[in-house]
Amino acid sequence: MARETAQQKLERLTRTERELTREFGRPIQIAGIDEVGRGPLAGPVVTACVCLPLDDLIEGVDDSKKLSEKKREALYPLILEKAVYAKTAWLWPEEIDRINILNATKRAMEECARDFSGDIILVDAVEGINLPCRHQSIVHGDAISYMIAAASIVAKVERDRYMTELDKTYPGYGFAQHKGYGTPQHIAAIREKGLCPMHRRSFCEKFAGGGK
Repeated sequence: MARETAQQKLERLTRTERELTREFGRPIQIAGIDEVGRGPLAGPVVTACVCLPLDDLIEGVDDSKKLSEKKREALYPLILEKAVYAKTAWLWPEEIDRINILNATKRAMEECARDFSGDIILVDAVEGINLPCRHQSIVHGDAISYMIAAASIVAKVERDRYMTELDKTYPGYGFAQHKGYGTPQHIAAIREKGLCPMHRRSFCEKFAGGGK
């Protein structure tokens, strides 16, 4: 099977956006929302809402999980430079513990899209959120929609940068390497050191009994 070219990938990723443009019958502003950090034991959940022009596509945009850190870092400034709208929102461990991770994700998604004044927002998988315009949930949206993929890159870069810096504040947990996810190294550090203020207590009790 022939490998997908960069142009073919862009055509595939913008299919939903182009179909919506035809439905509206005019040029429209379409944003995508994605989150990063629902699963980790530590750190915030970060959401991004991004709207890019469809007549000036950025080659290489894809689901952030499919891209190397170097590629994400290269795409990040290009996305922000071309974005019609780009905003992130962060929900912190204390709030995640208080309202649960799904509700925290929904709240952050609503916050990052609050000032978007375009026509429609595509959301990666999550439903039941209050957004300022028409919206559509797409399962595996970061692999299907150009706008959601761009949002996934912005959220991933910002969260990864934060977790790398957090490693300096709370050394010994390995945050710069695993970004707060439950790797064997991270779980071993929790059992040895207890929890730091950036751990999600509700995620970590089975490892540290509630921690310090």
